[in-house]
Amino acid sequence: MSGPAGLLEARPALREGILLSPPLLNGPAVVHLVKDPVSGASFEIGPKEFFLVSRLDGSRSLGQIGAAYGEAFGRRLGEANWQQLLALLGSRRLLAGGPAPEAPARPQEPRSGTLLRGTLRLVADADAATARLHRVLRPALHPVVLGGLLLVCLVMEGVLAAAAGRLVRDLGWLLAHPVPLLAVASLLWLSTALHEFAHGVAARHVGGTVGEIGLRWRLPVAIMYCTVDNYRYLGGRRRQLAVAAAGAFANLLFLLPFALWWAFLPEGDPTGRVLGALLLLGSAQALVNLLPLPPLDGYTMLGHGLRVTRLAPASSAYLRLRMRDRAAAAAYPARARRLYLAYGAGSALLVLLLAAALAGAVGYAVAAVS
Repeated sequence: MSGPAGLLEARPALREGILLSPPLLNGPAVVHLVKDPVSGASFEIGPKEFFLVSRLDGSRSLGQIGAAYGEAFGRRLGEANWQQLLALLGSRRLLAGGPAPEAPARPQEPRSGTLLRGTLRLVADADAATARLHRVLRPALHPVVLGGLLLVCLVMEGVLAAAAGRLVRDLGWLLAHPVPLLAVASLLWLSTALHEFAHGVAARHVGGTVGEIGLRWRLPVAIMYCTVDNYRYLGGRRRQLAVAAAGAFANLLFLLPFALWWAFLPEGDPTGRVLGALLLLGSAQALVNLLPLPPLDGYTMLGHGLRVTRLAPASSAYLRLRMRDRAAAAAYPARARRLYLAYGAGSALLVLLLAAALAGAVGYAVAAVS
């Protein structure tokens, strides 16, 4: 293949398993993410490059892809353009038939960091572990079953909302009793562990893979974590949203038996007070996680729904640019301007409302105790 004709007859293909993301807004530009699941390396490409890379499947020649590119973008590709693109893909070891990439060495020790701040890998093969858990839970993941459970959770939250005053008084009582407070805190921590496992099981259910499950601590706080390796590359918004929402859904499911127990206890019963406080704090834990603020799951869901990456920092950068240089900010696409302005203003207002609500709830609880 020494000449242009020979090059255009070539039918190169990406290595099997290379991940390509849907279009994502990133600042003023639309990008696609490309990831090698073996090496873990990823990078961004533009829509034109994606048009070409996504068609490198070994069934079409470069000439055929170039002709389609010309029809789509009004510009034919020369031999130099193809050589540059293939050289880039080859240097990153993304082409089939080329040298295999080297997988990064896994840390021999499961623990990293210090006593005050670090991580501990709890499962040697997180993907296999979640696959086994997914096989056990798969019958419960049928859409009809999940829909019924979601409806029950919504009814539970409606009942709890109607009893909000009682629950806040129960929380005030709990804060004055250390032993049941410790029990509630332990149950809420267990709920966070189930939250992370739910992300992993949901990822397996929609075709994702789980890279790591472990414990992360920033003393005095220690929480479980679950890393979904190909989260951004799952096909379709629905799959991505399902994985992101799974944790909060698991938190609500965790509360269901306690809510049933609480419903049959009279108001003022000590056990009922403990359960009432647990239900209030557990519901807050689940619902707050759905707020569209980083690093919460609701923020991830909003990014997937809008097909935006780095929403918060991109919004912040746009607003600073808008205050400093209106002409440069006007160069952003109309959708980006509307989205970043709306998110910047909306998130600031939401933070203020949350601060006011928290202050009011604390004041009410203190008054209820006294």
